[in-house]
Amino acid sequence: MKPDTLNSYQERMGRVLVHIQNRLDEPLTLDELAGVACFSPYHFHRIFRGMVGESVKEHVRRLRMERAAQRLVATDQGVLEIALEAGYETHESFTRAFEAMFGAPPTAFRAHRTALAQARLAALRQKETPMEVAIRKLDRTRVAFVRHVGPYDTVGGTWQKLMMNAGMRGLLGPSARMLGICHDDPEITPPDRVRYDAAVTVSADAAPAGEIGIQDVGPGEYAVATHVGPYSGLGESYARVCGEWLPQSGRELASAPAVEFYQNSPMNTPPDQLRTEIWLPLAPRE
Repeated sequence: MKPDTLNSYQERMGRVLVHIQNRLDEPLTLDELAGVACFSPYHFHRIFRGMVGESVKEHVRRLRMERAAQRLVATDQGVLEIALEAGYETHESFTRAFEAMFGAPPTAFRAHRTALAQARLAALRQKETPMEVAIRKLDRTRVAFVRHVGPYDTVGGTWQKLMMNAGMRGLLGPSARMLGICHDDPEITPPDRVRYDAAVTVSADAAPAGEIGIQDVGPGEYAVATHVGPYSGLGESYARVCGEWLPQSGRELASAPAVEFYQNSPMNTPPDQLRTEIWLPLAPRE
């Protein structure tokens, strides 16, 4: 495939993936998604499977089920309500599908994950001072991004692609901010399917090109905490925000990705001095 053709396919498929993740609660037809990508509906499902590694139906079903697993752990929603949001008409059909994917029925999964989280949090409390969390508003922010699919600790090559391409296109101005968009919980999503977007803030008129896609982050309220230290410890900071602060806050997390704003760079900063702002999206107050 010629480079220009490959770039076009990557840009068009990137549009489809963002369209899907932003509309998981809506019916998504092949004709609609093919139109977003400007592909023939007849061939679209083959192109999608070839580039993404799973069919459209499998992809959407997996994302909805993984979101359901996250809600079981992070909210007090009833299993039936979560099942309906995931597109299942009955508690029984959802339970069968959930157990097939995660190896346990929803209620047992919730109880097990809750117990693990409480034990982990108790261990953290013994050695850590309370984490400071603030609620801050994030305006709609346009970003250019390159998507990484795989374990979080292998995102280096994706950042290299982003920085090289963004630099060539003049996107790295003095006010540009580097951020990561974290779509999945690595304790729920298989490591080879975890989605992470290496991103940089851009102007409102920025356009996608090849591997570089364009999407918006926000607007909304976020719980914000600062993690100091290696990126490998970010999971513990997420656990503390969700386990310590969130239950006492009177707020619920929204169904949107977490965002990490990087205050300095591992290229010139020792690991123990890296500073990362963790932004967790909050659902609107009722």
